[in-house]
Amino acid sequence: MTQNPFEIFGADRPSNILITCDHATNRVPECVGGGSLGLSDTDMNRHIAYDVGARAVSILLGELLNAPVICSDFSRLVIDPNRGEDDPTLLMKLYDGTMIPANRFADAQEIERRLNAFHRPYHTALAKLAARQDDTVIISMHSFTPQLKGRPKRPWEIGVLYAHDDRLAQSFMRILKDEADLCVGDNQPYNGALPGDAIDRHALQTSRLNLLIEIRNDLIEHADGQSEWASRLAPLITKSIDNL
Repeated sequence: MTQNPFEIFGADRPSNILITCDHATNRVPECVGGGSLGLSDTDMNRHIAYDVGARAVSILLGELLNAPVICSDFSRLVIDPNRGEDDPTLLMKLYDGTMIPANRFADAQEIERRLNAFHRPYHTALAKLAARQDDTVIISMHSFTPQLKGRPKRPWEIGVLYAHDDRLAQSFMRILKDEADLCVGDNQPYNGALPGDAIDRHALQTSRLNLLIEIRNDLIEHADGQSEWASRLAPLITKSIDNL
């Protein structure tokens, strides 16, 4: 039996918050390269393959907020669920200095196969969860590497990303600055305006409140950090929504 390309936790939880984790695992399904992209274990455990620690934080947040959680269950290097289908980085062949052997000669037919097997089912499931309530608030959880190869170290402990609808992002950042002793990235380490990404598709295009949180992955690579950050963020997320 084919494994679902996503995991759902607490589908029947009553909160109108929906937590998503687009880059939750580094799993390579058997139907892609026999379960291998041709990379070393070291590379598959780097940020290039998944968002280190983000899955566990997402699951814990769901428990604390009594909210459903959806996580991808395939590596972003198989195909990136946080990219639009026409995005040139949908299937990465080179990422942070590492060549992806199984993607090097992937053609349009192979990309379409992976879209059908992984990307589209994930988004269909996410859309169904988001449609459960009229006032769904999407919280998208990610993590980022402290330093890209050949680039300066990133100073932020947490980043808040947003595009044109920044209502919740601004509320959340105000609370972070008031109540948390953290180095906060305002639309850092990336700009949140990415047409066709998961937030654009499921929040911006449907006028849903949304928040994309990036946590520096060295802070959440182990269980104690994951628990600490989930416990820290849950009340701040609730307050940022209540303050709107």
